[in-house]
Amino acid sequence: MSLKEELLQDMKAAMKAKEAGKTALSVIRMVRSAIRNTEIDGKCELDDAGVGAVIAKEMKQRKESLAEFEKAGRSDLVEETKAEMAVLEKYMPKQLTADEIRQIVNDAVAGQSGLKMGDVMKLVMPKVKGKADGKLVSQIVREILQNN
Repeated sequence: MSLKEELLQDMKAAMKAKEAGKTALSVIRMVRSAIRNTEIDGKCELDDAGVGAVIAKEMKQRKESLAEFEKAGRSDLVEETKAEMAVLEKYMPKQLTADEIRQIVNDAVAGQSGLKMGDVMKLVMPKVKGKADGKLVSQIVREILQNN
């Protein structure tokens, strides 16, 4: 079952759940809308990788919002955002741990010297796309380059 089909099935289940599925229903509708808009803008049908990228973008937006809400002391919005993120996590690919990312970066820079941050990121990002947060990858690459 593709991600789009899974979203549709889960949306139907959330509709049937009435009040209990309210958050899931709104999040799934937002994601499906974002997917549809991306397809219209790109004039193409998204595959699972494309859908995954849209979901990752939605998750990133919520993480940024969560940080702002916590800074502002808005506990009501923090809880709502955390609930939305829990719904989105179901559709996200398994995220790499910091150690796994560190290993990928070490493999990329092994035997090479004089690499700059951008060079390493170009080697690493295709391997971790959708499976790791870009900020974390950037931080690990910087850390490894400083130690070399």
